[in-house]
Amino acid sequence: MAIAKEKLIDMYRVMVRIRAFEERAHKEFAAGKIPGFVHLYAGEEATATGACANLKPDDYITSTHRGHGHLIAKGGKTDRMIAELYGKKTGYNKGKGGSMHIADMEIGILGANGIVGAGIPIAAGAALSAKMRGTGQIAICFLGDGATNTTRFHEGVNLAAIWKLPVVYVIENNQYAESTSISYACNLPNLADRAAAYGIPGKTVDGNDVLAVYEAIGEAVARARKGEGPTLVECKTWRHYGHFEGDAQTYKTKQEIEDWMKMDPIPRFRKQLIERGVFTQKDADKIDQAMDEEIDKAVKFAEESPLPAPEETLEDVYA
Repeated sequence: MAIAKEKLIDMYRVMVRIRAFEERAHKEFAAGKIPGFVHLYAGEEATATGACANLKPDDYITSTHRGHGHLIAKGGKTDRMIAELYGKKTGYNKGKGGSMHIADMEIGILGANGIVGAGIPIAAGAALSAKMRGTGQIAICFLGDGATNTTRFHEGVNLAAIWKLPVVYVIENNQYAESTSISYACNLPNLADRAAAYGIPGKTVDGNDVLAVYEAIGEAVARARKGEGPTLVECKTWRHYGHFEGDAQTYKTKQEIEDWMKMDPIPRFRKQLIERGVFTQKDADKIDQAMDEEIDKAVKFAEESPLPAPEETLEDVYA
């Protein structure tokens, strides 16, 4: 599949932006500057980037507790995201939601979600709305491997299937639901095989190969736009950090860590683009530096932003 040079470079930029954001969030949380919990997406950048590269600005996504990567890939602003992590008034939720509740309705981000699998029926609702209004919009629902073992998965996917809703379910199989291995929790080697139960297509891809993700989800998006209903795409990947910041990750073996770190999606894609002549090593270094500088500015913006006033506690709570 031919992809324009500019598109390839933009996908690399998005992946690096996500990594720079997450590495900085890791550092700031360790320094005690971020209240509450954060669940980092580092290592899974290819999945969010490859998926969202197929979307239009008014298409929808639903996210998860590990949602920073999805939000950035859909066009979320890193300064407003960092401000939200800091609990500041300039954040996406005016500092009241934190990491797990960031949303931006203007660009189709229907929200990160602290409840496992909760985005599944929400994505079906968004897709139903688009279908009823005849807008041609589609929804991508990001979910983890653990969410496929919930009732919300069965109910949401089944409903989308029978109504042929324009939604793509993207399973980010990072091998663990908290500390429980998917090999223990599920008897299937490929979670996409569950699509057969709903009479919809299912496909498993290497979630650390951004082009494989882009192609597979591109086919699913095209199918959804044509009114042919949902698709289940499983992206096999791996998170670099623990389930949450502070997780000692004692459930991961040294060999597993070494093997997966060799498959880091960013240096892998960078090498691919250099070998293809899309850009040079120097060009890639400039993008890396620019993303680091963007996150520096985002942190400065957050640090200098005011906290919400106590009397604002009940504002924006009710529609």
